[in-house]
This record gives sequence, structure tokens and C-alpha cells, in this order.
Amino acid sequence: MELHNNSNSCTSFDISRSSSLAPENLSKSQRIRNKSVSFDDNLPYAENPRLIYINDPRKTNDKYEFTGNEIRTSKYTLITFLPKNLFIQFHRVAYLYFLAIAALNQLPPLAVFGRTVSLFPLLFVLCVTAIKDGYEDWRRHRSDRNENREALVLQAGEFQMKKWKKIRAGEVVKIHADETIPCDMVLLGTSDPSGLAYIQTMNLDGESNLKTRYARQETASSIFEGCNVSGLIGCEQPNRNIYEFTANMDFNGYIFPLSQSNIVLRGCQLKNTDWIIGVVVYAGQETKAMLNSAVSPSKRSKLESYMNRETLWLSIFLLVMCSVVAVGMGLWLHRHKDELDTLPYYRKTFIRNGRENGKTYRYYGIPMETFFSFLSSIIVFQIMIPISLYITMELVRLGQSYFMIEDKHMYCSNSGSRFQCRSLNINEDLGQIRYVFSDKTGTLTENKMEFRKASVYGKDYRSSNFTDDSLQDDKIRDAAVSSRWKLKSEISVDSELMDLLHKDLTGDERIAAHLFFLTLAACNTVIPIVSQDASSNHGRSESWGEVKAIDYQGESPDEQALVSAASAYGYTLHERTSGHIAIDVNGDKLRLDVLGLHEFDSVRKRMSVVIRFPDNTIKVLVKGADTTMFSILARDIEKGDQIRQLTQSHLTEYSSEGLRTLVVAARDLTDAELEQWQYQYEDASTSLIDRAAKLRQTAALVECNLNLLGATAIEDKLQDGVPEAIEALRQAGIKVWVLTGDKQETAISIGLSCKLLTADMQQIIINGNSEEECRSLLTDAKTRYGVQPANRKNKNSKRSNNPEIGYFEIPDDAKSSNVLQQCSGKEEPDVCAPLALIIDGNSLVYILEKDLQSELFDIATSCKVVLCCRVAPLQKAGIVDLIKSRTDDMTLAIGDGANDVSMIQMADVGVGICGQEGRQAVMASDFAMGQFQFLKRLLLVHGHWNYQRVGYLVLYNFYRNAVFVLMLFWYILCTAFSTTSALTDWSSVFYSVIYTSVPTIVVGVLDKDLSHKTLLKYPKLYGAGHRHEAYNLQLFWITMIDTLWQSLVLFYIPLFTYKESSIDIWSMGSLWTITVVILVNIHLAMDIRRWVFITHAAVWGSIMITYACMVVLDSIPIFPNYWTIYHLAKSPTYWLTISLIIIMALLPRFLLKVIHQIFWPSDIQIAREAEILRKVTPNLRS
Repeated sequence: MELHNNSNSCTSFDISRSSSLAPENLSKSQRIRNKSVSFDDNLPYAENPRLIYINDPRKTNDKYEFTGNEIRTSKYTLITFLPKNLFIQFHRVAYLYFLAIAALNQLPPLAVFGRTVSLFPLLFVLCVTAIKDGYEDWRRHRSDRNENREALVLQAGEFQMKKWKKIRAGEVVKIHADETIPCDMVLLGTSDPSGLAYIQTMNLDGESNLKTRYARQETASSIFEGCNVSGLIGCEQPNRNIYEFTANMDFNGYIFPLSQSNIVLRGCQLKNTDWIIGVVVYAGQETKAMLNSAVSPSKRSKLESYMNRETLWLSIFLLVMCSVVAVGMGLWLHRHKDELDTLPYYRKTFIRNGRENGKTYRYYGIPMETFFSFLSSIIVFQIMIPISLYITMELVRLGQSYFMIEDKHMYCSNSGSRFQCRSLNINEDLGQIRYVFSDKTGTLTENKMEFRKASVYGKDYRSSNFTDDSLQDDKIRDAAVSSRWKLKSEISVDSELMDLLHKDLTGDERIAAHLFFLTLAACNTVIPIVSQDASSNHGRSESWGEVKAIDYQGESPDEQALVSAASAYGYTLHERTSGHIAIDVNGDKLRLDVLGLHEFDSVRKRMSVVIRFPDNTIKVLVKGADTTMFSILARDIEKGDQIRQLTQSHLTEYSSEGLRTLVVAARDLTDAELEQWQYQYEDASTSLIDRAAKLRQTAALVECNLNLLGATAIEDKLQDGVPEAIEALRQAGIKVWVLTGDKQETAISIGLSCKLLTADMQQIIINGNSEEECRSLLTDAKTRYGVQPANRKNKNSKRSNNPEIGYFEIPDDAKSSNVLQQCSGKEEPDVCAPLALIIDGNSLVYILEKDLQSELFDIATSCKVVLCCRVAPLQKAGIVDLIKSRTDDMTLAIGDGANDVSMIQMADVGVGICGQEGRQAVMASDFAMGQFQFLKRLLLVHGHWNYQRVGYLVLYNFYRNAVFVLMLFWYILCTAFSTTSALTDWSSVFYSVIYTSVPTIVVGVLDKDLSHKTLLKYPKLYGAGHRHEAYNLQLFWITMIDTLWQSLVLFYIPLFTYKESSIDIWSMGSLWTITVVILVNIHLAMDIRRWVFITHAAVWGSIMITYACMVVLDSIPIFPNYWTIYHLAKSPTYWLTISLIIIMALLPRFLLKVIHQIFWPSDIQIAREAEILRKVTPNLRS
């Protein structure tokens, strides 16, 4: 490697200059520098920069405004845990409700239950949650302790070990190979004399590819020479943008710019570099990694919002019952006001000898007694609002998540990644998805690029089946074998193109081919990693003969594929520094000076590099999207127009085959053009305001009048199982929309190959360049295809989706093919074909930001498929919001890259793919998995199961508590409206917490109405979630009517049975307690579809535990119910009464289920019968 220590360089891309540079050019460069200094001198101070004094942390933080480097992800300490955790828990309104109930029970006039007993349910829930939160925070503390390592910090002229948490802004830190960066640092020097360093950002964004960072040549040389370092950095305030950094450094009297390429961030690892030295600019919570550590926005289950509606109804029932009791109490007191001292149910005054004789005995007058009766009733009926439901749902969702994570069918062997549940509160939403919004690259495809075809100088070349070892031409084979570079994976090459490159020709075609592959090898940011052999560690070798293998690391899979293809054709990039690159061209080493690099951005959609060749010629090499490249080509050459037309036809052909395309071009720069470009390039590079815009303007100086060299075609293969998954989702009534940044032809081709688009579909293409044009296209489409307005369409869809009107099966295109209803009178036969909308991002700019959203919504929801091309990340979120804000349908977004984060967070359910583009999508998602095909199983199997389970769980909890409360209500009505209870305090408390909770949780986690094979074989069964079959308002009212009947049977049968007996009220209460537990458990058993050992143990074990608890409680002499269970159990009447209650209470429910299943069976019931018959038939045959 050649070293160039030229202090006149201005940017990270212009560090080394050729020794042949003329003196006048150097002086010109110096004049440029002076101008840039004056241009930027006052900007940092005007924008309130952060000033970092290198190696002077005390002066840097003299006002104590910068944070230390300690990272604390934990929420609590030993002192703050109890008050802070309680404060967070009581943000739940239900907890406040039960706290108020417990507080009321402490008042003497309202002490219905024992004061200690009344606190037990709330304390139990609070303690369970506190233990869970405490365990999670303990893990955070342990992680924080592990993060607090040691690093070398410059102290008193020597590097000494120092704890991470004690590092401060302004200190100089030294990091060795494979160590983790402790804070955000500006590089001052590296073990490479040119200031080059390699880092891995996997901990930051999940990308395993190495990235290059540079120390400024001015500081790198000083560090290398061992000089004492001092200076001033003026940088921007801490922010979350990990892809940008704007600053200036004042060093030895010079001011020069710093950019993202000069900073290393906390959490990254140093690779392939012995050491680096940097100065801390951001520490602790101000580092970019910590500022980006915010969790994805909290999402709430749709079924839970419905549950809150029913909870409101239960609250109204509660108030009505309490009002009835209170009014009844007032009327009873008024009727018997003269007999209160003689009635057996009530006392007004003390009647006993002593000084208390005749005094008031807890009597406050009829109005206050009525009010106290109302409050006491609330205490007695408190479990009408089921507090246990909240903790039960959390435990059930946790169990469901465990089985989803452990599902071996959703394990990706390619990436070694399991399914992840990152959000535990929306499991049931997976069973109600109506729209799926999917990215294409990396989500539907593998994002593993393979070079397939090339158009060079107007001629199409295709990679044949021949590899480097099987070339037919002896000369070519000899050249290939003699190559000293072995790629990580073999690439197929075109023998004709290889022959052209190895011929000693000087024609235009040979020159164009040479420049074509030279551009592929040079115009990129790929890092070559060479090694002694395929299994050795990465390292550099000065001797070509020792190098046996080369691998490329880059931020883009496209770039890696193009560079690898160039190497396969004999143009091997094997060395890159901050100022030059080295390319092995068929055995000849070519060293090129990099004068400047304009990286790819979403505005220009192209990339260019300015290169100085050994003969001092200057060329600009450019590659980019065809939409932006053809407009900057030279047009004054007849041959060029012919090549352009041929290349365009090749591009169209490549795109129709689903290949990703890029156009390659180049041109020579004159000295005048180079001087003008250098002047503006250095000026723009040192600007702190609109630096990106100024660099784009500078790039336009050289990215013009280009000579077309050709085009590339890269294949991004579909992932396994994608077509089958999309077809299954479509059969399930789910619409799949694809939102991609690729060009239209490529997206359409991928849509056809994955069966998203079919040949019989009528395509509606919207490509508008103005608001009026978009409006016209949308209006014409609505008129031609008979699209209904949104208001009419919503009426139809709501009518067809209303589960309370009756059951019927919704066809696949129930909501999307409204246009088909009007097809009968049309003359054009193709109007009746299913519709597919194809729209580009340019049109969406005018549609989403104007008043055209309703028109787009009308057309899009009338189409079976929607394909959005060339869309920006925010446009993806806008499309999701278009559906989410205008319908009640559940939406799911799935993607793998950072550009999908906004879409994932906007949707009701976000799914991240663990792919090639980092972990930003996974970090922002609710669920994560390895491949798109797993979405089929996630929705059709686990989504269906979770929705059915949680829907039944909520209804059952409402029933279980309501039947208990209504039983108490009937008892109070028969006891002069007093709020006394026949049940012991502990029985009332244990009912929801111990006696009946475990079976609910077990069934919510394990019950399955259908097997996974049946659900995958018949995707239309997923429609049960769309129709809200498991949970809706109609089912709630039916459940409440059934609850009313069961409570009447439960109360009055024992009352009439023991009417003439002499048993006391505690014996009656004991009978009611055990009977209600048996009743609700058998009610649950009637609805269980899958019996396993743990289900039997939970249901029948719950009854046995109830008996055991009652025996224990009835054996304690101080309790009023002492020995009651022993007397009752001896009587046959006791057992007959329980049996009669169970039969009478559940008989109507049983008959209704039988009649409904015989005459109006649902799809699920029919499928269950088919499953049972398949199991029984083989047994009968045997």
C-alpha cells in the first residue's frame, strides 16, 4: 500500500493525491481551502454547536451540561422499586377501581368482608405483577453491569484502563481489534497510516457487512508520528440519525469538515484493524445508539377494545343491581321503621343491660342507610368487573407466544432464526387480518443478488452454464486459471463476452466493455477482504502469489454482486484505501486515484466516482437507475442513439423477467471541468448547512453528457414458498398489497412469478406527473370499471360482514369485486375480470398529499391486487393509513429493511423479516420471523387458534363472574336487601383467584378447535375471524341470558330443596360455593375441543382443590362455617341437589348447541366433523 501524507486534502474522499499533481493545482487547492474556512467559520457558532476540546474533558464540560457514559436501562433501584412500580401499575383504571372497593370495605358501616380478606385479590395481582417486573429489571441491571467494561483512555500522557461509565466527552480513547466501541468517537488515527479502519455495525443495525471509516489525514499523520494531540471540534447536538454527522475540526490552525465516515458509534466492533484512537463527542444516553433505543409504539388488541365495550355494559348491570338493592333497602326500612328493634333481620338500638342500653346501633337514618347499602352492594358485587381477566389474559398470551416461538415449522434454517414475539398484547389480532402490506426486496425475495445478464455497447450477453473452470476457449481458460483471485462463490459467465475482454482489440466495443467492467469494479463502496485460503482469517497480503481467496463486504447486496461479477470477468478489486483503489485487470495491477465519490441517494438515484488513471487522464464513472441515467446521456452521436435504443429494449426485457437493472455510463473530464468540480466539491464538503443539497449540485457538474456503456441485470430470487403462501392468504380472504421501491416492470414480473398477479387480471395503471393527470386517471378508471363510491361500498361491506344478521360464507373477493355486480350490463367482457391496480410513487406524491385519497381508496378496495412501485418509506406508511383510517379492517405490514419501519409501525400488526438489510425492521416489529412463507402458518394456524381462544376466554370470564354475582344478588333480595352473604369471605376471594382460574388459563393456551393440517388445507376457515364468530355483541348477550338462567337455577333449587330443613345459612353457602365451581367447570368442559392430560388435570383438579380448600376452611373452629361440609356430605340430598343443579342449568345450553350444530353448522364445525370421521374410519376398517 502506498502512503500519501498530503495535508492539502479536504475531504475523506480526497485524502491522497498523485505525486504528479501540478504545483499550480496544489496552490489552487490551497486557495479553495482558505475560501472554505472563511465560508464556514461563523456557522457552527451561529447554530449553537457542541464544542469538544480534544484531550481536555474538564474544559469541554466546564458547565456540566454533558452526560457521563453510564448506561442505565433499568427502571428501578431498591429504594424506588416499591413506590415507582405501584405508581406504574395503578395507571390501569381497573386497579384503581378495586383499590377504591378495598378502601370502602375498611369503613365500619361498609365492612361487608373482613378488612384483611378484601385486600387479598388486589394484593395478589399487584404482587404477581411486581415480581414479574422485578425479575425483568434485575435482568436489565445484570445487562448494565456486563456493559460497564474497561477501555484505554489517555491520562497524563499514557493510555490507562478506565471504566466505561467514567469516560467523558473530550477524552481520547484507544480501541483494539475486536473490541466494542464504548461511546461515539471521532477518529483521530488508526493502525493504518492512511487512517483507514473497518467496523462492524451488527449491534447497531444488524448488518454483518464491514464498513469503512477514516481518520482525517491531518490527524492520522500526527497520531502515527506520536505527536501530542489537541484541537477543537464543533459538532451538531446529539440526535438519532445514525447515517449523518456534521462537524468541523480546528486542528493545527486548519479547519476541515467531518462527516459520517469520520465517526464510529457506540456498540460497533472494530474489525481487521489493529487499533484506532478517537476523541469522545457523545457519551452515555447522548450516543446515537441510545437515542435510537426507543421501543416500537404500543399497540392495543382490537378484541380488547371490544371487551372494554362489554365491560361498560357489565358496569351498567352492576350499578342497576346496586340501585335495586339500595332502593329495596330504603323501602324496607320505611315499611318497617316502627319495628326495627323487634325484627330478626335488623336492629336500630342496643337492647342489653349497661350504659349502652337504648343507644344507636350503627344506624344512620333511612337516607344514609340507603346510600351505605348502595356502596356495600358495590363491594359485594365487585367481581362483576373481572380483575382476574387482566392477569389471565397476560398469562394466556404468554403461553401462546411460547408455543409460537417453539413452532419448528416457523424456524428458518438458512438464517438460524426462530420466530420472535416482541409484543404480547395483540396475539389474537393475527386471526382477524384483512390486508397484508408487503415489501418486495428481501421480503418476497431473498435479497441475495446474482449477476445474470449484461447489455454492453448495445449487445445482450447472458450468463451461460459455463463457469470459470469449464470455458471452451483455451485462451480464456488459461487466463481464468492463472487468475490469483478466488471468489467466495463461483459466478457463471458469458463465454462470448469473456472472449471479447481477452482479445487484443482496440475497437469501440472492446473499449466500452473494458470501461463497463472497470466501472463495476470501481464505482462502489465495497471493501475487499483477501485471505491466504478460504478457511483462514481475513488479512492483507502484499504478495499476490500468496492470495488465494477474496471476499467482498458492502452495505448493498447489489454492489457486492456487481463487484463479484467484475472479478469473475477478470476485473478484481483487491485493495481500497481512503485515496486510491487497486484493480487486477487480467493479471495486470491497475492503481487508480480516487479524487471524489458521490454516493447514491434517493434524489439522484445514481452513484459516481471521479478517477485519475496512471496516464493522468480523468474519468467519471457512473451507474444508476435508468429513470435518471438516460436523461444525462450525450445525444449528439448517431451511434450513441442506436446503442441507447438497443439498451432500452434490453432493459425492458430484463425487467419483464423480474431482474433488477442498472445503467452504466462514463466520460472524460477536461482540466477546466476538473478544476471547477474540485472547487465546488471542496466548498460543498465543508459546508455545515445543506451539505447534501450542495453535493448534489456539485455532482451535476460531472454527471452529464455521459457515454452509455451498457446495463446490468441482477436476479433477486423469490423465497421458497412465497407463491403458495400468497395463494393461501388470498383464499383466506386476505388481500396482499406489495409496496416496493423497484421499477414498475420488475415489480409486475415478480407479481406474476409469485402468483400475486394472474394473466386474467385487468390491470389499472396510474402513472401521473401532476395532480390533474392523476385525478383524470383515477376518474377514468372509476368510470370504466364501475367502481362504487366509498359510502355505498361501506354499507354493502358492513351489511355482509355483520355477524349478528346471520351466518354465511364470504367469498374471496367479497369486498373487492363490487364492480362485478354491475358487469352484467357491460359490453366489454374484460370488465368482469378481477382488477389489479398498479401505481407509482410519483403519482402517490400528488394523491396522498392532495384531496385524491378517497378516489384512490375507492379504486384500491375494488381491486383484488394493489402493486405500488417506486414508493418512499413514508408513502408506504401513507398507503397503510389510507386503509386503516377508512375501514375497521385489521392491517398487517411485513418488511425487512429500515425503509419498512414506518409501514410496520403504522399497521395494526407489524412483522419483521430477519433478512440481509439489518434488524431495523425487526426492532420495530411486533413479531419477527425468517421467511415470508411463515406468514401463512402464523395467520392461518396460530392466528386462528389465538383468536378463537382469547374470544372464548373473555366471554367465559364474563360468564364465570356474572353467574357468581347474580347468585349473591338473588340471595340479597331474599334477605331484606341486606348485604350479608351466605358465603365465607375466603370463599368469595378464592373463587376467581384459585377455584376457577387455572382451567381458564390452560384452555386459553392449549385448546385447538382444528388441527394445523386442516387449517392449512382449507384457508377459508380463517374467515371466522373476519366474521367475528368467536366474539361479538350477539354472543355476549346470549351468554348473559344463559348466565341469568344458570344463576336462577343455582340459587333456587337448593332453596326449595332445603326449605323445610334445619340447616343454617353457612351450610347453604357451602353448597352454593361447591356447586358454582362445579357448574362453571363443566360449562367450560362442554366447550373444550381438545382434551389432553393437562386439560383434564386443570378442570377436574380445580374441583378437587375447591373441595380440599373447603375442608380446610371448615375445619377451623373460629370460622362460622365450622364443620358444615362434614354434615352436608353425609346426606344423599346434598349430592342429588348438586347433580340436579348441573343438569337443569346446562340443559338449555346443551340443547341449543345440538340444534345449532345440526341445522346451522359453521365451517369450523363441519371441518371438525370431517377430522373426526377421518380418525374414526381407519379404526372401523381395522
